[in-house]
Amino acid sequence: MRDRLNERADLRDYVERFAEILIAGGMQRMSSRVFGYILADDAADYTAAELAEGLDVSLAAISGAVRELTGMGLLFKSRRPGTRADVYRLNDDDIWGKVMLDRAPLLVRYREVALEGVRTLPPGAGRDRLQQTADYMDFVNAEMAAMRERWVEHRKRLRERREATDE
Repeated sequence: MRDRLNERADLRDYVERFAEILIAGGMQRMSSRVFGYILADDAADYTAAELAEGLDVSLAAISGAVRELTGMGLLFKSRRPGTRADVYRLNDDDIWGKVMLDRAPLLVRYREVALEGVRTLPPGAGRDRLQQTADYMDFVNAEMAAMRERWVEHRKRLRERREATDE
């Protein structure tokens, strides 16, 4: 029993360290903790109550976090068979592709707002910086699309290598 308690404490400590990185990257604190917990723990899916217990937080704290993570496409929400309980599972088909590479909508929005300033403002340094912002967002968006393609191919090769070693 003591080993199990130590394992749970170690998991929580790890989740807190991992969450700090996500928070620094702009994710909300509780969403970072929930994501880190689901990523590091072994279960396939979780009810909100199981997440609250695992993280030692309130159900209310879990509610907003799973809503944000579901909206980001990082979690899927479904029902546990034979119950009315919602369960959440990680979108583990491409976890880091979702986290790191699926920023296109945000980049497009940055670009649109920058171009609005270019069209609105008179010539000058500010307008030039906004044009540079729009140009940069175009560049990053194209690079991220190319990176996604390379990542898909790389994952395929890794999977094939692992399958070959398992045989």
